Amino acid sequence: MDHTIRRNKIVFPINQIMERCGREMTNLANAQISREYIIKEIKSNDEELKNFLFTLGCYVGEIVTVLSILSENYVISVKDARYSIDKDIAEAIVV
Repeated sequence: MDHTIRRNKIVFPINQIMERCGREMTNLANAQISREYIIKEIKSNDEELKNFLFTLGCYVGEIVTVLSILSENYVISVKDARYSIDKDIAEAIVV
C-alpha cells in the first residue's frame, strides 16, 4: 500500500482516492456527455496550449461539461460559456 503518514493522518495519492470512490482519472475525449467533471490537470508540454486553455477558463479545479461530440469535435461548457475543441485538446484535459 502506497501512502504517507502526516500528523496521525494517512494521506493517499489522488489516483487511489479516485479508485476508491469509483471514479478513474480520464480525459475529456473519454468523458460522458452531460456529466460535470473537475479538471485535474492539463497534460501538455506546449505552454501556448496551456495558456490558451487558461484564457478559456480551463484550469485545475474548474468544472467542465462535455455537451456534444460531433466527429472529432467536442462542444464543452466552462464557466457558462460554450467552446468547440478538437480531440487532441480534449485528450490534454485530464478530469
